[in-house]
Amino acid sequence: MQNRITQLFNIKYPIIQAGMVWASGWRLASASSNSGILGLIGAGSMYPEVLREHIRKCQKATDKPFGVNVPMLYPDIEKIMNIIVEEGVKIVFTSAGNPKTWTPFLKENGVTVVHVVSSVKFALKAQEAGVDAVVAEGFEAGGHNGREETTTFTLIPMVKEQISIPLIAAGGIATGRGMLAAMVLGADGVQIGSRFVASEEASSHINFKQKVVDAGEGDTHLTLKELAPVRMLKNRFYNEVQELYKKGPAVEELKELLGRGRAKKGMFEGNLDEGELEIGQISGLIHDIKPVSEIVRAITTEFREVKQEMIRM
Repeated sequence: MQNRITQLFNIKYPIIQAGMVWASGWRLASASSNSGILGLIGAGSMYPEVLREHIRKCQKATDKPFGVNVPMLYPDIEKIMNIIVEEGVKIVFTSAGNPKTWTPFLKENGVTVVHVVSSVKFALKAQEAGVDAVVAEGFEAGGHNGREETTTFTLIPMVKEQISIPLIAAGGIATGRGMLAAMVLGADGVQIGSRFVASEEASSHINFKQKVVDAGEGDTHLTLKELAPVRMLKNRFYNEVQELYKKGPAVEELKELLGRGRAKKGMFEGNLDEGELEIGQISGLIHDIKPVSEIVRAITTEFREVKQEMIRM
């Protein structure tokens, strides 16, 4: 499976474990890296010094490459970026912001930079900003999402047509078959989030993990586009949002309902009624909670087997 992505990150398989809020701490990242893929610590739910602690624990838990995912709208972004450089992290995935802002700083400090995009337009901007690769994330993905609602199946070949740097597909991928499909469409590798939420090493609450396993087709929805589009599982909080929409709410009313700490309450503390339960549509194909090593083995084995079937056809 050696290609541009495995060479860029010095990993065995062209798979990235997504950096997700409240799910991807040092345990998940190190287990992922030890399994031959690239593990990412999700900085979006961490105070700066908490991130430093997770980086140091991850460095002790693995001698393999790992990175940090940083949403650039983070209020302490300067502290976060300085900590990443100070602690010697060599791979950073940026999202939710302009890649021109921090890419030069990171590159000057010897960091490989990848930016997450949801459209061809933003993929080109990221390439122009000097990033080493892009993650093109389709509408199926969990959590904060693109406003364009372009699906992975459509987005990947359109981005591939326009850029020359390595391309990582994300959104709706949790299996070897999904990985192969993304690479046939033009991706050099895949980023997987939801499948790793339902892993033993994810820091998310067991209640949330089980809710993901129990989810079926149609149990997620993209909403709150006026604030920042987010795909979540339907629950009491989701129903309250939909009831408010019937009244034609102002943005301030939506912000008031959302409040603070809603994602933490659901995904980290396990409040399945009042929390924001961010997960992708692919949750309907996730049926168990497993160790990361078993998840990676299942994905890569199925990838090879299905690829051989296709060759024989």
